[in-house]
Amino acid sequence: MVNLRRLRRPAADPPATGEQVSVLLPVRDEAASVASCLRGVLGQVGVAGLDVWVLDDGSSDATAEIVRAVAGADPRVHLVDGGAAAPPRGWLGKTWACQRLADLAGGSVLVFLDADVVLAPQAVAAAVHLLRSSGLDLVCPYPRQVAGTVGERLVQPLLQWSWLTTLPLTVAERSPRPSLSAANGQFLVVDAGTYRRSGGHRQVRGAVLDDVELLRSVKRAGGHGTVADGTTLASCRMYTSWADLQDGYGKSLWAAFGSPAAAAAVMAGLSLTYVVPFVAALRGSRTGLVGYLAAVAGRAAVARRVDGRVWPDCLAHPVSIVALTVLTARSVRGHRDGTLSWKGRSLP
Repeated sequence: MVNLRRLRRPAADPPATGEQVSVLLPVRDEAASVASCLRGVLGQVGVAGLDVWVLDDGSSDATAEIVRAVAGADPRVHLVDGGAAAPPRGWLGKTWACQRLADLAGGSVLVFLDADVVLAPQAVAAAVHLLRSSGLDLVCPYPRQVAGTVGERLVQPLLQWSWLTTLPLTVAERSPRPSLSAANGQFLVVDAGTYRRSGGHRQVRGAVLDDVELLRSVKRAGGHGTVADGTTLASCRMYTSWADLQDGYGKSLWAAFGSPAAAAAVMAGLSLTYVVPFVAALRGSRTGLVGYLAAVAGRAAVARRVDGRVWPDCLAHPVSIVALTVLTARSVRGHRDGTLSWKGRSLP
């Protein structure tokens, strides 16, 4: 509840920015979503100095053709052919694409954006205003997470819930401690000078959680950053099926906790806190019922703030924790066996 009160919220009617802002969009097989994303970027208001850099990272679908069609003759859009070759040794595809885009961009503010994000017209101006008015070096206005299928509705709300219930935001945004870091690469806004001083994506070239590692790199360079409430600025539907969701979380959950032992400890702690009380309540325990209702109340408070589904979804919070545990175990096992991949490329 304290975090919800302290969570930074961008201005609803931000002032126009006079800065040059570069929106950087790495894409690979994004034909289903890139048109909506790019239209949202080109519809930004209050950003006179906007340039858009799109890198097509060897797409096998019509991604590049769709970008050209949406951009038309708009001089702000620059489409870069990333080629079909694999990224250099030690790099992941996304980090390689992001670094190449950053090397081309000339803005004093860099906005990294995922292709499944749709921006509201004032999003970039509001994000830049928040970055400058807060004195921070990096901000991530967390988009509203759109969930359609049952699997999405179980798992996706845990994204915001996780850091809102575990990370003291006021301390984290000024602390240099790596463990006090939360970021979201879906919509990440960073001061260009700080980005380059920190080493940019070169410093996090092999990180599957490149957003969090980028914030940690910024902190090591003396900067500060945090997540913010981007509910009114952007929306994102990451996955549209359970299979895609499994693969998406599979590629990164193994790295979220530092080691398999730490992952097991965290999952055990979550189960003890959120699953055991529910089971006890089913067996008639009043204490278990209190624990279960407290969990539901916390989940519901977050859902209301981030415009998520409240009822009946929050009642299934223990099931969400079980689903997260299964996904984490699957990811750790896939990493151990070397079977993880994403968009046709093997992951380390």
